[in-house]
Amino acid sequence: MPDQNTNPLRKPEWLKIKLPKGDNYLKVKGILQEKGLHTICSSGKCPNMGECWNAGTATFMILGDICTRSCKFCATQTGRPLPVDEQEPEKIAQSVKHLNLNHVVITSVDRDDLPDGGASIWAATIRKVKELNPLTTIETLVPDFGGNSGNLQTVLDAAPEIISHNLETVRRLTPQVRSAAQYERSLRVIRQIAESGIPAKSGIMAGLGETEAEVLETMDDLRKVNCSIFTIGQYLQPTPNHLSVVEYLHPDQFEKYRIDGLAKGFKHVESKPLVRSSYHAEKHIR
Repeated sequence: MPDQNTNPLRKPEWLKIKLPKGDNYLKVKGILQEKGLHTICSSGKCPNMGECWNAGTATFMILGDICTRSCKFCATQTGRPLPVDEQEPEKIAQSVKHLNLNHVVITSVDRDDLPDGGASIWAATIRKVKELNPLTTIETLVPDFGGNSGNLQTVLDAAPEIISHNLETVRRLTPQVRSAAQYERSLRVIRQIAESGIPAKSGIMAGLGETEAEVLETMDDLRKVNCSIFTIGQYLQPTPNHLSVVEYLHPDQFEKYRIDGLAKGFKHVESKPLVRSSYHAEKHIR
């Protein structure tokens, strides 16, 4: 079972990350600050932030930066969120235009405090981005909306090109890793996405104590609900208060998972130590 400990494992050489820098990185950072926007890149302490921002891309996080859940792997702040910014869809769309993005990823905190879980802001954001950026494709990484299929349908009706919902971990570890989320409920979310005709995507973290057999079982569960895109990367402990890393998987194991996933029928598998759900997301649209 994953747990905190006082003797964390030493990171291997393949997990060394370059510090963020570069003109494009500063440009993206400046636009986000100017618009008062949030990204999961910074809130989630993503290891690829420097690479992605320097390439002029970012994963926008809507509905604020305070989550109503407290998952034990996630660095996003938890607590009582601020009121919804009704101008956020316009701000996101204008930022996408300013950055001249061909593909944009949008995610959000969980907003269990809102009657619709934030679905209306989700839909408004997708539609405004499309209105101001008709050539830009959109991937959305959505929460489970508490299992409310009607709220999820509100997002589906806005028709982003890809919708992702992450399982985050294997069935056995879900109660210890995720707050309020349920493995089977997440599978139902992914099934509803796939049944809408929009490509469904999901991902998990490795190194939390799962076995290879459990990872393969998770792949099977996702294929049963017609998930077509799968990502898997190394879990990295964001702070000492979060779950500790049980194991650092070698890159060869991630390559094995990539091959296994393709053999099971996924159209695209992104599997490397530093892979995160939105990493190289522009590839998935193809």
